[in-house]
Amino acid sequence: MERIDVAVIGAGVTGLASARAIAERGQPVCVLERHPRPGMDTSTHNSGVIHAGMYYPAGTLKARLCVEGRRLLYEFCARQGVPHRKSGKLIVAHDEGERQQLEALKARGDANGVEGLEIVDREFIAEREPAVDAPVALWSPETGIVNAEELVKALLRSATDAGAIFLPGTKLVGADRQSDGMVLRTEREQIHARVVVNAAGLYADDVSRMLGGETFTIYPCRGEYVELAPSKRSIVNGLVYPLPHQHSLGVHIVKTMNDDVWLGPTACFQERKDDYESHRLPVEAFVEPARRLLHGITIDDMRLGGSGIRPKLHPPSESFADFLIRRDRENPFVVQAAGIESPGLTSCLAVGRLVAQLTDAGD
Repeated sequence: MERIDVAVIGAGVTGLASARAIAERGQPVCVLERHPRPGMDTSTHNSGVIHAGMYYPAGTLKARLCVEGRRLLYEFCARQGVPHRKSGKLIVAHDEGERQQLEALKARGDANGVEGLEIVDREFIAEREPAVDAPVALWSPETGIVNAEELVKALLRSATDAGAIFLPGTKLVGADRQSDGMVLRTEREQIHARVVVNAAGLYADDVSRMLGGETFTIYPCRGEYVELAPSKRSIVNGLVYPLPHQHSLGVHIVKTMNDDVWLGPTACFQERKDDYESHRLPVEAFVEPARRLLHGITIDDMRLGGSGIRPKLHPPSESFADFLIRRDRENPFVVQAAGIESPGLTSCLAVGRLVAQLTDAGD
């Protein structure tokens, strides 16, 4: 039987950042990943936006870790050569009622410590995004974009450089609690770990049950994208958002690091955690939200893009759940890092720091 101090289940950005932080504290750590490569689920099926932190209720982990994580992420990307851009973002409003919502969003961001938020007029909008048809917007200068796949590679590289062991194609099939930790069973071997970090993303609820941890439910929520035609890419310069919706930040415009332009994601709860393609929305479904953001867009300017699935901790009847990051309440040998949806990519390094603290032998 192999022995390790900490085992991390899942090699998305949460698991990799956690393993990196744990290894840098001098603790032997390994990462089990069921896929042949890291980051193949939620971590790379998203907009790649680096969020500033104005959306989340004050005092929540999402608010705190987004602001902290955003600063850490910009520093990490610059140091590791990860393609990124601090482009800023416009959140647009079209009438007085929506303007009041912008004011409330700004107040929330100010309370969370987000820098530079400003209500701007039509002239400001037209200067940065001439194709955006809105009279007023909230300008967030700290928002940006990152190449998510390159971020995953950099996190893996820095984690292994710090001493973490990466075990791809290694699926957890069972676990037994002992007096001094957990015995994890994979298809090839058994691993004894003093502490297990559950960073299994869409499958964190299943893994928690397998570990004898507390019970919760992951609700998979699929988001779909369309892409603008190459001839239309030049009309967008950065990031343009509507006001947030109940289950998402709204169908928004993103100019990626490759200069593609995405419109999305939608939000639809579903049963299957791995279904990215069944019953895809037609392009027609994106026409109205596109016209709310960009002047003169037609259905001929769009084509179907990719999709992603968010690991939400709340059902469709609710609109918010915080990250679940704590020592498990049922099993003291487990640290939960579950429900890491948006702003999980932005927050990953801050999440990793918190997880590492929770795995400390002296905790």
